[in-house]
Amino acid sequence: MNILLIGGLWLNGSVWGRVASELEALGHRPVPLTLPGQGDGSVTATFDDQVAAVLAAVDAAPGEVVVVGHSAACTLAWLAADRRPERLAKVVLIGGIPTPDGQPYADFFEVRDGVMPFPGWGPFEGPDAADLDDEARRELAEAAIPVPAGVAKAVVRLTDPRRFDVPVLLVCPEFTPAQAQEWINAGEVPELARAKHVDFADIDSGHWPMISRPEELARILDGAAVSAV
Repeated sequence: MNILLIGGLWLNGSVWGRVASELEALGHRPVPLTLPGQGDGSVTATFDDQVAAVLAAVDAAPGEVVVVGHSAACTLAWLAADRRPERLAKVVLIGGIPTPDGQPYADFFEVRDGVMPFPGWGPFEGPDAADLDDEARRELAEAAIPVPAGVAKAVVRLTDPRRFDVPVLLVCPEFTPAQAQEWINAGEVPELARAKHVDFADIDSGHWPMISRPEELARILDGAAVSAV
């Protein structure tokens, strides 16, 4: 199965290295994506540029695709379902939920000089980063790529109701499946509340399981891909 891997804010495609190796060993075709503005040297990239890069990767794949989004990029994965519902076998969301139509993509932290830099570990203390040792934290922070303001502050537009037909797997790292189901039932996750097929996978990790639990995450993605065939 073709598996497109999209990292969240401040990450480029290299963050998926160990997960991709495991998926290849399991017989899949992983495609770690480096988004415009998050590893290509551009500070003027827009959210539309990132969406276009995701769709280009979907279009380039032979056959159906499992699109995996992490954190904020769960919205990019969901936009792939919105724009290419007939091409997607499944959407996998890791540690995040899709931003609803009409809301800012990722306007979470301060923008300085046209970019939103990694804010340091303060906002992520607790379950998000509890499983990262000092070295892992240092490496992630040093490699973090400031996200262009044209990405972070852009407004999400969803248009095709066929996205709700695409099966979804929500991977729950720093929260539990039970918590996620409560949020959906309470109307706090409107896109997933309307999705027709939502499953959950628990993983004992913080917010970055591709760093702290790559083998376990790869097994979960393998199961998602196999069940989508």
